[in-house]
Amino acid sequence: MDHQSLNFSQRLIAWQRAHGRHDLPWQNTRDPYRIWLSEIMLQQTQVSAVIPYYQRFLARFPDLQALAAATEDDVLAHWSGLGYYARGRNLHRAAQLIVEQHAGIFPRDFDAVCALPGIGRSTAAAICSFAFGARQAILDGNVKRVLARHEGISGFPGAKSVQDQLWQRAETLLPEADVESYTQGLMDLGAGLCVRRRPLCRVCPVADTCVALRDGLTERLPSPRPAKVLPERETTMLILMNQGEVLLEKRPAPGIWGGLWCFPEALGDGVEGVAQRVGVELRSVVALAPVDHGFTHYKLRIHPMLGEALRQPRAQEPGLLWLSLDDALGAALPAPVKRILAQLQRSLVSPFSLQAAG
Repeated sequence: MDHQSLNFSQRLIAWQRAHGRHDLPWQNTRDPYRIWLSEIMLQQTQVSAVIPYYQRFLARFPDLQALAAATEDDVLAHWSGLGYYARGRNLHRAAQLIVEQHAGIFPRDFDAVCALPGIGRSTAAAICSFAFGARQAILDGNVKRVLARHEGISGFPGAKSVQDQLWQRAETLLPEADVESYTQGLMDLGAGLCVRRRPLCRVCPVADTCVALRDGLTERLPSPRPAKVLPERETTMLILMNQGEVLLEKRPAPGIWGGLWCFPEALGDGVEGVAQRVGVELRSVVALAPVDHGFTHYKLRIHPMLGEALRQPRAQEPGLLWLSLDDALGAALPAPVKRILAQLQRSLVSPFSLQAAG
């Protein structure tokens, strides 16, 4: 390690101990289950949003064995609202694999951790660092921003050539000791000072060696993702009601919202085709206002059609559930489906008097 790298890591460690975060719910523990859960939840989600979900999830699944023994529906219901549901499915599957392959004990070996579903190189490094004191470099979104600015690395961090440069610097800057404080310091620096807009360079512990600050590039690094117009898609969903209950259908996995409960979707066969597929007769149908939802790679416009079912089918088909609105809101639902159901529940009179679209 060169002198600059030593200087960087030592100052970051000292700053973290004096000014960093020390009282988050997943800190001050060596329990790999709790650390792993927090790292998965923190992927693409801010700390303030994660904390209440983390606490509720732990109350329901206090250890790895409880998570492995749970049903996917139960796990996804407790994940509902966090988004990126593949994280919840991977977490559940990984817990089952740890029980099957590692006797229920979270593996200490870095490669074994990397091999678990939903755990990449950086997440595995954070888990092994905080749980086992392992010397492994991390490179999450915040750390990419810190290193791109401090080291003056231009280019979109998602590009492989840029990411390779960032990993090389992450490995070089890694100290020989106090890796946990250093790793937490990188995370704290990226979350609190070296933020996306208007970074607080004045109080940054490594500002005097920062290339972006020296060259006036803090607002331009890291380089943004190349502009791309998101495609737009549309779908029609049928909200079937019968005697105060609503019909939900389980989405196939893998796929968008895989494993979650949703309104039946019209896939080119119209609402009558949907009704026939799920075995109900329709008495009336009204179009509600469209609902927009954004994904990473496209925008989705949902056209909800509220239908009154003449009767429920006698035989309950697998993958279909009739639930009260209260019970439906407690199921594992995609965010826009939960919004629509909440609107139905808030209506003071019959759902069929809700304002129609147009």
